[in-house]
Amino acid sequence: MKYAVIGTGAIGGFYGARLARSGQEVHFLLHRDYDYVRAHGLQVDSCDGSFHLDHPHIYQETSAMPACDVVLVGLKSTNNHLLTNLLPPLLHRGTLVVLIQNGIGVEEDVQRMFPDAWLAAGLAFICSAKTEPGRVNHQCYGSINIGNYSCPDEELIGRLIDELRQADITANPVEYKTARWRKAVWNMPFNGMTVALHCQTDELLRNEATRRLIRSQMMEIVRATRSMQIDGVDEDFVEQMLTTTDAMTPYSPSMRLDYDFGRPMEIDYIYSRPLQLAREAGCPMPQLEMLEAELRFLEQRKREQKGL
Repeated sequence: MKYAVIGTGAIGGFYGARLARSGQEVHFLLHRDYDYVRAHGLQVDSCDGSFHLDHPHIYQETSAMPACDVVLVGLKSTNNHLLTNLLPPLLHRGTLVVLIQNGIGVEEDVQRMFPDAWLAAGLAFICSAKTEPGRVNHQCYGSINIGNYSCPDEELIGRLIDELRQADITANPVEYKTARWRKAVWNMPFNGMTVALHCQTDELLRNEATRRLIRSQMMEIVRATRSMQIDGVDEDFVEQMLTTTDAMTPYSPSMRLDYDFGRPMEIDYIYSRPLQLAREAGCPMPQLEMLEAELRFLEQRKREQKGL
């Protein structure tokens, strides 16, 4: 199939580059590092084996890109308002748009923008960063689950998963709501706590007090999903996430990097939306509400320091 990548960063850059290396036709939208990648190509430094794309198909505007069968959206959700202009040139009848983004509610809002679009969630379990032009640093893990949100063509979902697997990416179909909330079990504690305490994931779990707090925050999500009658999010999964994170390389999640580099944090979808849904279900998450408030404070203070 023909692929487009909107947001060639740590995530979109990794999966798009893997697909391109496997022989798929992949078209990358670039912004700041377009000139660098045009001159030097795209480098992926990976724990599973590094590789280089000498001459990837790169663009500065989606208007110059072809319509594609699959669009991988790796933008930060804080930039989703840009999709009204970015997506239309890439769509044909039957294009699948995969939102590889954090949080709860992103598909619902993008569907409002594009009522006829076929959407799926891309749930990436990966430690990856892009902190310099044209170079993705893949540290560990790398699987992606695909949760169908509004695509009527199950064969298209299956073809996407097959081609991801052919690119040496572990990929599986999953139930949409369960998958989004299972991802929240990791995202909500670790993204915010690494910002609030200015640390990495390993430090949070080595310390007995913060490990208890992380687990307690995760259990708030478990209780909320029960109230919303969402299956597959339980105490065993919490223990699995803790064990998985214990085995990770010391990692700064995306929100920590956004804060460090002065970019807006994805507070709305990672915190505000799921917290609202939990309250509506009669099961508020007070510890995570406190963490959201701390993040709002830190973001506002940083904006004031920059004079915004």
